[in-house]
Amino acid sequence: MTAPSPPVLPDERLAAGIARLALRHRGHFSPETIQRLVTDSYARLAEHARVRTHLVVLAEHLAAERLDALAHLEGAPRTSLPRVLFVCSHNAGRSQLAAALLSFRAGDRVMVTSAGTHPAAEVEPVVAQVLTEAGVDATDAFPKPLTDEVVQAADVVVTMGCGDACPIVPGRRYLDWPIADPEGAPIAVVRGIRDEIDAHITELLATLPST
Repeated sequence: MTAPSPPVLPDERLAAGIARLALRHRGHFSPETIQRLVTDSYARLAEHARVRTHLVVLAEHLAAERLDALAHLEGAPRTSLPRVLFVCSHNAGRSQLAAALLSFRAGDRVMVTSAGTHPAAEVEPVVAQVLTEAGVDATDAFPKPLTDEVVQAADVVVTMGCGDACPIVPGRRYLDWPIADPEGAPIAVVRGIRDEIDAHITELLATLPST
């Protein structure tokens, strides 16, 4: 039986990103596998996008994250760093705050990602503002859909207001942080949410294995 052919690219500009990812994962994932993952990532992001200007770049970033998770699951010699996934409904507020703060605090000692069960079109501008005030760079942040491989690759999954929508994978550590949703809140309230999340980050860091 012949393998199914890779899907037709929805945007020919995706080819350059596929080539870069194929080079990075040469010997582990086939170009056809990478093309399917990039195409799927593009379709998932396009479903919620209001503006498609940056979809090609974002699809490559999302596919890179998913490939890294798959490589980790398949035992590729990557890293033994603890992997933390933050999940909320829209990946536009709480989970973005948490991921940015943990990345800032932990540096390269933790693999951090975030996702949404129903991702929004963009990160809440006030969220980016309160992160900038704290000295945290959030310029590359964008809402991402929750995918199976990213959940399965995580050591710790932190949920914030997504209910039962996050799949449960045996053997993972699950935490639920009862954090208010910053959507539509005044900046003073969002600053308080940021600081509350940062306090949770301090507690989480104390429980992660040192590397």
